[in-house]
Amino acid sequence: MADRSHRTRVDGNDKVEKEGTIKRRESKPEFSEDEEMLMARMYRLVGPRWALIAGRIPGRTPQEMEKYFTSKNASTSN
Repeated sequence: MADRSHRTRVDGNDKVEKEGTIKRRESKPEFSEDEEMLMARMYRLVGPRWALIAGRIPGRTPQEMEKYFTSKNASTSN
C-alpha cells in the first residue's frame, strides 16, 4: 500500500500529515520591533479593538495579535 503522507499548509505552519489528520504546530508568531511598537501605540489609542489594530499591519489577524500582546504583557506585569 502506498504511503499516504502529504505536506499541507495550515495557518502558515507546515506539518506532515498521515491519513488526512490535521496537526497544527504550536508556535508564537514572530513580530518585528516596529509591529510591536505600532501594536502597543494602537492599543493605547483604541483599546482592545484587535480587528482595527490588525487592519493597520498587513498579514496579521486579530486573534494572533491579541494572543501575542496578552501573553507578552502578562509576563511583564508580574
